[in-house]
Amino acid sequence: MITSQKKILVTGASGQLGVELTQALVTRFGSDSVIATDIDKNASGRLDFCSFRKLDVLDNQKIKEILDEERFTQVYHLAAILSANGEAKPFLTWDVNMSGLLLILDFAKTYGFKVFCPSSIAVFGKGTPLKNTPQNAFGIPTTVYGISKQAGEQWCNYYHDRFGVDVRSVRYPGLIGYKTLPGGGTTDYAVDIFHKAIAGEKYNCFLTEDTKLPMMYMPDAIDATLGIMLANPENLSNRTSYNIAGMSFTPKELFKEIKKHIENFDIEYHPDYRQQIAESWPSEIDDQIARTDWGWNPKYNLESMVNDMLMKLAVVLK
Repeated sequence: MITSQKKILVTGASGQLGVELTQALVTRFGSDSVIATDIDKNASGRLDFCSFRKLDVLDNQKIKEILDEERFTQVYHLAAILSANGEAKPFLTWDVNMSGLLLILDFAKTYGFKVFCPSSIAVFGKGTPLKNTPQNAFGIPTTVYGISKQAGEQWCNYYHDRFGVDVRSVRYPGLIGYKTLPGGGTTDYAVDIFHKAIAGEKYNCFLTEDTKLPMMYMPDAIDATLGIMLANPENLSNRTSYNIAGMSFTPKELFKEIKKHIENFDIEYHPDYRQQIAESWPSEIDDQIARTDWGWNPKYNLESMVNDMLMKLAVVLK
C-alpha cells in the first residue's frame, strides 16, 4: 500500500465500475483515505472495505455537509443512469447525469478538489465515423445517456477553462468485470453471457451476432482511470474526455472464445431496442492521443480477458 495524504470521495460507488475502482483506490491509498457513497443504503455490503455513506447526488445540502466534514482532494463522480435504463426514464436520467455533475463541478470550484468524471462511447452517434473513431469526432447521440455525457464533457471543459477546475475524464467502451452484475448498459451482454455460460444455460443475446463494439476488461479500465488521475496536468491536452480502447469484438466472436472453455455452451440471437443503440456507436476507437499524453496502454485482449474472466467469475459464483 502506498501511503498518501489524499482524501477521496466516490459517488455511485456500488455500480459495476464503482466497486472495483473503490477497491483499487483503497489498495493504493488506504481505507482511511476513501469514502464511498451511493443512493442505495444497502450498497454498504458491497463496499465493506472502506467507509460508506448513503448519498443522493442531487442533494445539494447533503453533499455540502460531507465536503465540509472532510478535506477531499479528489472526487470520483461515477453516479449516473446508463444507456438502456436511461431510455425508460429520460427526464430522471438527464437530471441525475447532468445536475449531479454540475453540483460536483461547482463544489470543486469552491473546495479545490480534483474531479474524475467518466464519459462513454455513447457520446458518439449519427455522423460519427464508426471505424477508428477519432478523438474529436462529431456525433449526434441517440440516447439520453449519450446526450447527457456529451453535454457533461463540455461542462467539464468549461469549468476547467473558466474556473481552473482540475477535471479529468475518459470515454469508457463497454466494461467487462466479474465482481458485480450488469448495470443496465447496452454493452452489458458481454458480462451476462459469462454468467449464463458458467451456469450451463443457453444465452439469449439482445444484439445480432455481428454487432461489433469496443470493449474493455475492468482491470484495464481501472488502470486507465488511475493513470489519467496521476498524470502530470501539463501533459493533458484534453479536458472534455479522452478516447480509450481495449478490444473490439462481436457477440459471435465472444461466444466462440467462451466455447473453447465450455464446449456445451450455446447462444441464440434475439435483437431488441438495444440493437439500434449499438448500431449508432463506434466499432473501433482511435486512442492515440491518450497513449501519447499520459501513456495509456491496455494489457488485455479477447483471449486473455475471457480466460481470466471465466476463472475469476467461477470462484465468485461458488
